[in-house]
Amino acid sequence: MAVYHDARCRLCRREGMKLFLKGARCLTDKCAFERRGYAPGEHGKNRRAKETNYGLQLREKQKARRIYGLLERQFRHTFAKAADAKGVTGEVLLQMLERRLDNVVFRLGLAASRSAARQLVRHGHFAVNGRNVDIPSFQVRPGDEVSVRAKSRELAVIKNSLESRKGQGVPDWLELAGEKLSGRVLHVPSRASIGVPINEQLIVELYSK
Repeated sequence: MAVYHDARCRLCRREGMKLFLKGARCLTDKCAFERRGYAPGEHGKNRRAKETNYGLQLREKQKARRIYGLLERQFRHTFAKAADAKGVTGEVLLQMLERRLDNVVFRLGLAASRSAARQLVRHGHFAVNGRNVDIPSFQVRPGDEVSVRAKSRELAVIKNSLESRKGQGVPDWLELAGEKLSGRVLHVPSRASIGVPINEQLIVELYSK
């Protein structure tokens, strides 16, 4: 599977906002966006290009892809599924992105970032309802329990993540049992509880052309 290997801080600078792609580092003065909050490249400081409607739609799609760590083909595939499902396409799209196993692991605080969560899932450190799942895109459902496997309970990366994010809480559609290193999906997230700075309607318009 293709993976993005370039500098992640450039992505935040290109989108003009923090995407929190590097976990706790994004909250420190080492964050590249704090030091250079302009677009990357030779002319980044002086970029004044007027955005067209297409440009705005494209930027919104790119922002969503980068927040959730998906490549174009994966994102387009997820959008196609959302378009075929019942409900408002843009909201369903965000719900599907939120219900990815790697995102749920991150939201529960069991990983410092979505990319870290994706790696932990791929390495087989998590189970859903007691069964090992190593597919980051696995869609959890209401009632599912996501837990750290017994063999992985002593991993420092998981314990450190829980410790560093203590007190931040989890979204209202999830429930964390920190002492058990597990969490439960209470219900499908509403748009208000997702909270990502994305205008999903622009993404729908882009793919509807």
